[in-house]
Amino acid sequence: MRILIIEDDRKISSFLQKGFREVGYAADVAEDGTTGLEMTRQDVYDAIVADLMLPKLDGFSMIERMRAEGTDTPVIILSAKRSVDDRIKGLQAGGDDYMVKPFSFSELLVRIQTLLRRAQRIPQSTVLQAGDLKLDLMERIAERAGQPIELQPREFALLEYLMRNPGRIVTKTAILEHVYDYSFDPQTNVVDVLVCRLRNRIDKQFDKKLIQTIRGVGYVLKTG
Repeated sequence: MRILIIEDDRKISSFLQKGFREVGYAADVAEDGTTGLEMTRQDVYDAIVADLMLPKLDGFSMIERMRAEGTDTPVIILSAKRSVDDRIKGLQAGGDDYMVKPFSFSELLVRIQTLLRRAQRIPQSTVLQAGDLKLDLMERIAERAGQPIELQPREFALLEYLMRNPGRIVTKTAILEHVYDYSFDPQTNVVDVLVCRLRNRIDKQFDKKLIQTIRGVGYVLKTG
């Protein structure tokens, strides 16, 4: 999961980025509307959290331009503006949800997950199943053949990404884009290390190995 935070208050953006990373999401930050808009043109994000009172280009205009350019990424507006008129204007500009500061980070996470289910037409069930492997997205619990598996946040994020793409080869670049953010050098071996750690968690004690390496291409989760 990759989130774009567009917020000029560094205290808030750092808090959000830290929170998203702790649950295994990649999170990039833009400090003004112009930069935020440009980042949506260059990269694909799963969700965007945006303030309205931004330097250079205000949030209303930024969202309107994003939508006009065809970007349909779910946007949650996070603003100190409390009036009903501001909420209506934000939603009419193209926002999908609106939260008023101060806010609950846990509620923000739930709202993001709800928007993603709607955008991707995912069934309301928050449990992913692949063979004898099960992942509960809300409870953050993984188990295989009924045995609980303890995962670190990035291990959980990688497993979720693989389970959303069963049988499909995912490249190292795709994993970097969905699990990491710009703070990681793409030339490092962080993906190989992460995949190795995840294999030790879910495959080591079982005869059937689910995570397969496609040499020179990437990885695939095979359950059949």
